[in-house]
Amino acid sequence: MSGGADRTEGPNRSEGSGGSEESGGSEESGGSGPADRVAVTGTPGTGKSTATALLADEYGVIHLNERITGNDELWSERDAERDTLVADLDAVADHLGDWTGVLDSHLAHRFAVDRVVVLRCRPETIERRLHDRGESASTAAENAESEALDVLLSEAVSAHGRENVYEVDATELEPEAVAAEVRAVIEGGREPSAGTVDFTDYL
Repeated sequence: MSGGADRTEGPNRSEGSGGSEESGGSEESGGSGPADRVAVTGTPGTGKSTATALLADEYGVIHLNERITGNDELWSERDAERDTLVADLDAVADHLGDWTGVLDSHLAHRFAVDRVVVLRCRPETIERRLHDRGESASTAAENAESEALDVLLSEAVSAHGRENVYEVDATELEPEAVAAEVRAVIEGGREPSAGTVDFTDYL
């Protein structure tokens, strides 16, 4: 899932627009009240799924990667070398339909949403977490480098505008604290931020 393109795990390439380039997000922006659609994105290992699971009783939470891997119509091919699926973003957008709530995935910012939470984490921590998950050393290192280069943050800002992006450094935060940051974004209680986290010392 590195780099933020459209594989379910590991590095990705684009297949379909997913709708975000067309919409650029909605007119909703920071501090303007609750948002209907919030993407929680970030490099694999930043804690997206763990944090958003804690919000499931409050909001409709969609764990997108689980849906893609469980539905053959939502991916176009399998990368045998990396053991990943290439998601069909247009098919995924059709599958999601007129959804509301929280969309959890490193692909979440590729879709039409009101606000985007980009979870950040020290590359060394990401590398360790991915090793612990059983990912290869090359995959873990590639994701860590992607995080240091702000790849997903840059994609989110490009697709939705800086005014709709909320960067959260989750390195030292417990999942409950990360969930609280996401909740604040959903409810309009946090100002937009992008470019406040710098991990380039990893490179």
